[in-house]
Amino acid sequence: MNKWKPLAVLGTAQFLMVLDASVMNVSISRLVEDFDTEVTTIQAVITLYTLVMAAFMLTGGKIGDMYGRRRVFVIGLVVYGVGSGLTALAPTVGVLALGWSVVEGLGAALVLPALAALVAGSYQGRERAVAYGVVGGLAGAGIAVGPLLGGWVTTYLTWRLVFAGEVVLVVVILLLMHWIPAQPAPADRPRLDVPGVALSATGLALVVLAVLQSGTWGWIEPRNPPFTVLGFAPTLFAVALGVFVLYAFCAHERRRERRGATPLVSLGLFGNRPLRAGLIALFNQNTVLLGLFFVIPLYLQVVQGLNAFETGLRLLPVSVTMLAASMSGSLLLRLASPRTIVRAGLLVLLAATLWLITAIRPEPAGGSFAGAMALLGLGLGMLASQLGNTVQSSVRPAERSEAGGLQYTAQNLGSSLGTALIGAILIGALATSVTTRIEGDPRVSTAVAQQVGTQVEAGLSFVPADQLSAALAAHPEVPPQEAATLVGHYQDAQIQGLKSAVLVCAGIAGGSLLFTRHLPADRPRPRPGPRG
Repeated sequence: MNKWKPLAVLGTAQFLMVLDASVMNVSISRLVEDFDTEVTTIQAVITLYTLVMAAFMLTGGKIGDMYGRRRVFVIGLVVYGVGSGLTALAPTVGVLALGWSVVEGLGAALVLPALAALVAGSYQGRERAVAYGVVGGLAGAGIAVGPLLGGWVTTYLTWRLVFAGEVVLVVVILLLMHWIPAQPAPADRPRLDVPGVALSATGLALVVLAVLQSGTWGWIEPRNPPFTVLGFAPTLFAVALGVFVLYAFCAHERRRERRGATPLVSLGLFGNRPLRAGLIALFNQNTVLLGLFFVIPLYLQVVQGLNAFETGLRLLPVSVTMLAASMSGSLLLRLASPRTIVRAGLLVLLAATLWLITAIRPEPAGGSFAGAMALLGLGLGMLASQLGNTVQSSVRPAERSEAGGLQYTAQNLGSSLGTALIGAILIGALATSVTTRIEGDPRVSTAVAQQVGTQVEAGLSFVPADQLSAALAAHPEVPPQEAATLVGHYQDAQIQGLKSAVLVCAGIAGGSLLFTRHLPADRPRPRPGPRG
């Protein structure tokens, strides 16, 4: 069992990195109450956390190459622990943002690329496949268990306990660091490419910010942006500016390589076809995963009326099957290649999303929903069991931290796009369905239909039906019979919007099959020799 001690440490760190993000999402209402603020303020804090991680993940990978992955892993954990402690004690929203969004985000940007490289450095062959399967499964389990744990602690105790517990967990991991074998020391220590850091961080931050805020700003027609550009929403302009800055970053990196200086990221890595295919698959996996984990809690909490803890219980089948499938990665490799397993996982994921569409109904979620959730976890687990190993095994040992930075950058970009894109599709489908149903219903007067149309154009929210009913009751010009009809149409439109969003996730899962051609087609074999 001694050989799995490093995995126990690294897997726990991976679980820790994703746990508090999902906890924060289910604690929004309590945070609003505790800090006497608005939902948009807490959402901005959550957005900032994602921005910091996405912007500095590449830098974190390079720092691991410069100073040693084990050392940077430890430093990152310390930074993360300080951020968690600051978050647990935060007296104001500003301190919350500093502790969680900035300090924890920077700590994660140091930990995650080093973690990916340390797994590869500690294991080889089939053992490495097992290790990455476990790490991927624990990441998914953290996303799924977070709402359950966070919902219970937030409901019955206080959200601060989660972050205090993270400090304890960080201390435990640091005390067990001797379980991780020593890694080769860097042959040399190149200077950090500071202009490259600035360009990459700015470009990635602009793209992620625009995508995350697209639901609020609007893509083309402005909804509620802080400003407009030529009368249009600033979203696409921010994306374009971010892409331009990233293009300047690539040009800068090429010039740096031509001069013989060490770049922040070697662009030649993108010529590595297995690596590129693995990064695309990770991006798509996280787009679907976070898209679904945006939609499903809305269905359970807003439509079904469940609280955060009950929502977490309904998500348990995903955690169980995902972790089991992820840990079976080595066994699966005895039967098929990574490419075949990933393709099978995508087909299972496609089947699960299509099943989920049929399971989303107005009546309480039952056995069909639980079955779809279990199948969803199985497909995600099959992907998780292979993709991390594929990315790290496709590069040389000296490139593993860089590959880890790219790996987690792809995952963060996919997570951001999944939340924003699927959320925008959900609201768009809801608005279209509401308008269509009301316009075709003779029971709704022309005046009321016009008022609803105006409200839809101004922006529609996904809220519980009883909240809409109470809002309509405050408008005496809307007769009770018409109000009841509007609420009924809104409830039907909610179901239709949810199904449309899940259908897009199914399309992404199916379309991902087109990018699996260059994944490894050979099964790995155990290789003798020293680790490192």
